[in-house]
Amino acid sequence: MASSSRARPRSGWFDAKRRPQAVAGLVMVAPFLIVFLVFQLGPILSSMAMSFTDMTSRDLRSPFAVDFVGFDNVETLFADPKFVKSLVNTGVFVLVATPLTIVCALVLAVALNNGIKRLKGLFRTALYVPVVTSTVAVAVVWKYLFADEGAVNSVLSIAGVDGPNYLQDSFWAMPVVILLAVWRMTGLIMVLFLAGLQGIPAPLYEAATVDGAGTWRKFVSITVPMLMPILLLAGVILSVAFVQVFEEPFVLTQGGPLDATSTASLYVYDLFGFGKYGVASAASYVLFAAIAVLALIQFRVFRRRT
Repeated sequence: MASSSRARPRSGWFDAKRRPQAVAGLVMVAPFLIVFLVFQLGPILSSMAMSFTDMTSRDLRSPFAVDFVGFDNVETLFADPKFVKSLVNTGVFVLVATPLTIVCALVLAVALNNGIKRLKGLFRTALYVPVVTSTVAVAVVWKYLFADEGAVNSVLSIAGVDGPNYLQDSFWAMPVVILLAVWRMTGLIMVLFLAGLQGIPAPLYEAATVDGAGTWRKFVSITVPMLMPILLLAGVILSVAFVQVFEEPFVLTQGGPLDATSTASLYVYDLFGFGKYGVASAASYVLFAAIAVLALIQFRVFRRRT
């Protein structure tokens, strides 16, 4: 047994014949590894360590002289009403914008796949344009549209309706921000649904038609179950994106009025701007934990149906 184990040829790095290939592979991936370690993994680990300290902008000259505070930063965050409100606003944003985007994208995908017979390519391109358009540029346009004397109120005035100042109203500001995010992300999710719809076998619909199933029954019994993996993917993509929403409220409202549109990402941004690096890092990891928990819940819920 011992002699046979000694005679067994070695593989991998210790194989003399494969060693040049391994060295060549390491040389080729070395630039990526160096960039990843220096500019990604390094800052991630540094920010994680920073979240357990009381580091502020005054400590930049002596970053290793800060005090270790453990989880005091997390306690400070949850004792701040503005942070709690930003978490609530973010939760409302995700709970409203995610299903609304999925419904709009699914309706458009079904219409493009079955209902619209001409100019499908034009409609697909037009609906996907918001995805590749700069969010900041679009938000600036929306800011003028929903201003007190903007285009929306000008159209309403023709019908004799006196519209509110949407972005300065604590009730209307969040719906406008959510509407912008839904409009921006619908095209991306629509493309995913189109790919899923085109992968459903046509004989399933033909058999359902023979059995007397109507359009709605075929949609509920065939289309939706077959799209469950796409629904899971869309839910994860949207929830992760919306939990981190920043550009829309930052450009439109700066988190106002009265913190009505302040989100967790905007709160973290403000903390870094105020020089509270330790607390800001802790807030960013609270946000990361929320994203991880949300994704885990979605996977567990949808896994049973896929």
